[in-house]
Amino acid sequence: MAKESIKARQRKREALVARYAEKRAALKAEGNYDALQRIPRNASPVRLRNRCKLTGRPRGYIRTFGICRNQFRLLASDGKIPGVTKSSW
Repeated sequence: MAKESIKARQRKREALVARYAEKRAALKAEGNYDALQRIPRNASPVRLRNRCKLTGRPRGYIRTFGICRNQFRLLASDGKIPGVTKSSW
C-alpha cells in the first residue's frame, strides 16, 4: 500500500488539474506562454499518475477497472468483478 502522504499529494494534484483545466486550455489556444508559466506546475495533467483506487499502488494499473493487478486478481477470484472469470486452456 502506498503511504497516505503520497495518496494525498495525488488527490491535491487532481484537484489542481480540474481547477485550472479551462484556464490552461484558453492560454494555450491564445499562445500566451508567459501567463501559462505562472500557473502552478501541479496543474499540468502530465504530472498525474494512474494509481490503484484501493491501495494507491502506481504500478500494474489496469485502466479499465481503475485498480492494480494484485487487487484485480483478488477481486476477480472472489467473484466481485462482474463478467470476469478465470481462464484456463
